[in-house]
Amino acid sequence: MLDATPLLRLWARRRLRQLARQDAVEAQRRTLRALMRRAAGTRFGQAHEFGRVDGVAAFQERVPLRRYEDFWRDWWQPAFPRLTDISWPGTIPYFAATSGTTTGNTKYIPVSRDMVRANRRAALDVLAHHLAARPDSRIFGGRSFVLGGSTDLVRQAPGIHSGDLSGIAAAEVPWWARSRYFPPRELALIADWERKMERLAPLSLEADIRALSGTPSWVLPFFARLGALRPDRPMRSTSWYPDLELFVHGGVSFAPYRSQFEAIFAGTRVDMREVYPASEGFVAIADRGPGEGMRLLADNGLFLEFVPVGEIDAPAPTRHWVADLEPGQDYAVVLSSNAGLFAYVLGDTVRFVERDPPRLLVTGRLGWSLSAFGEHLIGAEIEAALQCAATAVGVAVREYAVTPVYPAGPAEKGHHRFFVEFAEALPDGMVPTFLAALDSALAAENADYRDHRPGMDGPEVWRVPAGGFAAWMRARGKDGGQNKVPRVITDADLHRTLVRFLEQKAPNHEA
Repeated sequence: MLDATPLLRLWARRRLRQLARQDAVEAQRRTLRALMRRAAGTRFGQAHEFGRVDGVAAFQERVPLRRYEDFWRDWWQPAFPRLTDISWPGTIPYFAATSGTTTGNTKYIPVSRDMVRANRRAALDVLAHHLAARPDSRIFGGRSFVLGGSTDLVRQAPGIHSGDLSGIAAAEVPWWARSRYFPPRELALIADWERKMERLAPLSLEADIRALSGTPSWVLPFFARLGALRPDRPMRSTSWYPDLELFVHGGVSFAPYRSQFEAIFAGTRVDMREVYPASEGFVAIADRGPGEGMRLLADNGLFLEFVPVGEIDAPAPTRHWVADLEPGQDYAVVLSSNAGLFAYVLGDTVRFVERDPPRLLVTGRLGWSLSAFGEHLIGAEIEAALQCAATAVGVAVREYAVTPVYPAGPAEKGHHRFFVEFAEALPDGMVPTFLAALDSALAAENADYRDHRPGMDGPEVWRVPAGGFAAWMRARGKDGGQNKVPRVITDADLHRTLVRFLEQKAPNHEA
């Protein structure tokens, strides 16, 4: 295979110089103006008088915040699946079918041709930052392995399809990149995750894999499968892909998985690069090291706003943008996109670590807060406390979910139930240490938890057997691709399905 990395390097140098000079505020102003012009003639644009919008303040005055349900009910569902000039000009060719991480209800997110191109540009930006970190890279000398969903998309109407976003991306791989893309089309089409992994694992060992991207929670089990195919070799990436140099991850917090990946990549120069992609658009890319934040994509078809988390449900929330955001503040992300979403509440929460250029950390989901008893814990605080507790017992947390358990009577107290899959079995004798450390860390992370703890019982842990979460997700038809274990479960039915599954499959799970 011809190594095209020198050509990529020429482009990357130009792009990196452009980013070094970029004024994020001006780039976002230009993006908003472009979105207003393009969508002015749509039904949504006419209803909100986009032709008269001359700046951020006018946009915020005319376009209120909306969630998916509002767009679906009022704008998309009546015309679905043929959305022509509804909120974006032309006909939407794709819908990213995505499941909510708290309720599991399927959503259909419009993906325009403009969005496809924007996502492709974002992928190239990832490579530009990689080349900056690895000047001797030969990444285009081999193949890029995307461990994602099926490309066997559902035909909703002539020329209109829905499916996993990674499947849409795979279906739109440009001609010049196809020879460098893995897996081959006949395997990418397989919808059954287990059968797909069974076929992919041995075939990938024969390929020259230079880059790998996927959700950490699904990549780790795939690595275990590779290890089983070569049991005589160490559980290291060099045993399977000796020339691997880039691992792109996103979709879930990397904190619970970092130590496991560091062990697998030990002794290599693999660049672990975090990205912030959503079905609604590509938001940010890590351009520095772990924990230093991901740089906002200011010039790639998204106009981004940030609402203080505590105001997201207020009648008139404060809407910040890159010109006036404050580092250290927890914000809900709101975006307007080149696929016809405007002032759309994405559902993620972020915290900025820098303003120029804007760099952020993803701190969780709006639905990932625990506030059943006045504790107001957010996702980042829960994960930090779990890491402290795992350190206290010397056993890593591989997967987890948490739910509030309400008191059954007036004399009882509520508490939090943690479902935890450990990297190795946690002995019975270590459970009290784990729970005490978890309780203490939650109090240290959050003053509201500390203040309300006297009115609550201590946390409870259910030990989930190895592979238990993956099996539960498969049982729900949510395996592989972009499906993620719901971290905070507030939906009672979803909680019951997990409890029933564990009681049937692992009756000795409870601590």
